[in-house]
Parts: sequence; C-alpha cells; structure tokens
Amino acid sequence: MLGAILGAAIIGPSSDRFGRRKLLLLSAIIFFVGALGSAFSPEFWTLIISRIILGMAVGAASALIPTYLAELSPADKRGTVSSLFQLMVMTGILLAYITNYSFSGFYTGWRWMLGFAAIPAALLFLGGLILPESPRFLVKSGHLDEARHVLDTMNKHDQTAVNKELTDIQESAKIVSGGWSELFGKMVRPSLIIGIGLAIFQQVMGCNTVLYYAPTIFTDVGFGVSAALLAHIGIGIFNVIVTAIAVAIMDKIDRKKMLNIGAVGMGISLFIMSIGMKFSGGSQTAAIISVIALTVYIAFFSATWGPVMWVMIGEVFPLNIRGLGNSFASVINWTANMIVSLTFPSLLDFFGTGSLFIGYGILCFASIWFVQKKVFETRNRSLEDIEATLRAKTGEDAAELSTTK
Repeated sequence: MLGAILGAAIIGPSSDRFGRRKLLLLSAIIFFVGALGSAFSPEFWTLIISRIILGMAVGAASALIPTYLAELSPADKRGTVSSLFQLMVMTGILLAYITNYSFSGFYTGWRWMLGFAAIPAALLFLGGLILPESPRFLVKSGHLDEARHVLDTMNKHDQTAVNKELTDIQESAKIVSGGWSELFGKMVRPSLIIGIGLAIFQQVMGCNTVLYYAPTIFTDVGFGVSAALLAHIGIGIFNVIVTAIAVAIMDKIDRKKMLNIGAVGMGISLFIMSIGMKFSGGSQTAAIISVIALTVYIAFFSATWGPVMWVMIGEVFPLNIRGLGNSFASVINWTANMIVSLTFPSLLDFFGTGSLFIGYGILCFASIWFVQKKVFETRNRSLEDIEATLRAKTGEDAAELSTTK
C-alpha cells in the first residue's frame, strides 16, 4: 500500500504534462516488472522492493484510469464507461482469489501467485498500444485534428455533438495548467472536498477490510478453513456480478442517490451482521444470518460506493488540474485503505467482530450527511459544464453546489 500511495502521488502532475495514455503504458511496464520481480525474488528484501514497485503501478493506474475514462466518454455514457474500471478491479480480485486457492497446496505456490499478475500487466500494455489519447489532453497540447478524430469516434460520428464538445474543451483548455496552489484554492475547494470525502468514506465503511479478512470472518462464524477460502471465491464471483449490474445502471440513476442508497443498505447490513456475530458461537442460525448480511453488505458496496467514488473523482476536477486532483484523491483513498487495514486486526481483538462492525455501520450513515451537504450531481453533465459551474460559483458557498444539477 505504501507503493500505491507513492505511485498515485507521482503520477498526477506527470499526467497533466505528458498525457494519460503514455503514462498508462509506463504503468503497465512497471506492473510487469514488479510481478516478475516478486515471483523470482531470491531473498526477502528483494521481494519487498518488488512488491513496492508493483504497488506503485497499482497506485498510478488508480489515479490515471478514472481520469482517462472520464475524458474519453460522452456525457451520457461516462458513468458506464468509467465504472468499468471498478468492474475490472473486481474481476482481477476474483482471479487472484482463484489463483491463490489453486496454488495454495504447492511449496512454491506463492511465486506462481505473484507472478500470475504479469499476464494482465502484459495485456494492459498491449491494449494501451491501440487506445487513443484523451481528447482533452490532445486539445491542451495543440493536436486539434487528433482530438476531433477521437471525439468523432466516441460520439458515433455525430458532428453536432463533436463540434459542441470540441468548442467547450477548447474554452476549458485556455486556462493555464495549475499546480498545488490552485488545487487548494477557493475555486477548486468544492471538488477537493468531494474527492477527499468520497475517498475516505469509501474506505472507513470497511468494505475492503471485509474483503481482506473475509476468510477470518467466515471461520469466526463457524466455517472451516477450506470452506472459508471457497466462500471467499464465491464472494468474488458475487462481487463481479453485482458490479456488472452497477455498470449497466450507472447513467440511469443519479450518483448522489446511488451513494445514499448504498450507505443505508451497507449500514443496516453491518448492524444485522454485528448482532448475528455476537450470537454466532452458539447458534447456527445466527451464523447463517451473519453470512447473508455480509453478502448483502458487499452487494450494496459493489453496486454503489465501489464504482461511484472512482467515477466521480474523474469528473469533478477542472481540466487544468484534473490529473493532479485525481492523483491527490487516490493518495487519500490508498492512505485511508492502509490505515483501516492496519488497524482492523487490533480493533478486532479489542472490540470483537460484532462491536467493530457497528462502528463501520455508523460511519455508513454519517456519509449520507456528507453526500447531501457537499456532493453535487454530475450525471449526464459534460465535464466542461461541471467545470463551468465550479468557476461560476467562485466566491459563493460551496454547499450551494449540492443543489446544482
């Protein structure tokens, strides 16, 4: 996770300077090197360094891809296209579960587990070779004909839509690229609050921790070790299916509504799971209820906060600092992920699974206040329209943006 934080921090300023596609290819190369380095490590410290390198690639990709997909997509399809990032993440996690289970019985199985990551890294590189550059970056760098060609392809040759979008992008691109001072400036503050808030809440609701420690949770409620690992794979399959459903509906339901529905569903599920775990030691029924509640909780996360957070941080920042803003939000997300994951075992020992998940549930409901007060709607709005709204609101109370459609 330290590598992911470092990778996300470095990539932002570079992507605004060199473009999204080139750095995506570089990330794929780092992925490949990190995976093979981990698999063939001769000693402990070599393995640690290789894992940090791999983490840097993960962090860089998490900061790059949401921005790239958002800039490449038409407004009415941006949610669907951008949420494919989360779907592929969930698919990768499922493949990792299956790979780990398949090689768990071999003495050197861990090398195969780690080396397997080189395959998707190679596929990412090969795919990146045929992908277009972001039309927003092309306009910023003066390649208008290339930008028009990309927009023409993305808008299915609708010249009216292409001309309007290109004109809007040109207006936004006139603003000189900003740095850290602008990121923390008054105009960008609403975007920054949204990016930081969504990144933190996505982690403190506990879902990634639940996924990391799912086998432990299953054994705590009465599953055997082997059954718990198989159940982990089942959760991975379920995760992919629910995320795919979320991709299909992403542009049909407001982002804020999805976040609020998800928070309520996750909070209630955690409360039920907490009660079930308190009584699971002496009741098979309570254990089954806990597992069902856990599954429902993951479903709500995968359909809402999982993809929506990544979609929105790719949307809310202005063009001149979009790479930097997305990078900063990703750093916050990975930092929160690390803190929650590292503190989970100690908190679990101190509070027990039942009481701990009540705390996560309370944070789920706290997120509703944040979404209602600080988040403005972005569905079916062009990136340039979102940016124009931010600039028009300069000097006004950022909270007023929550009513802007």
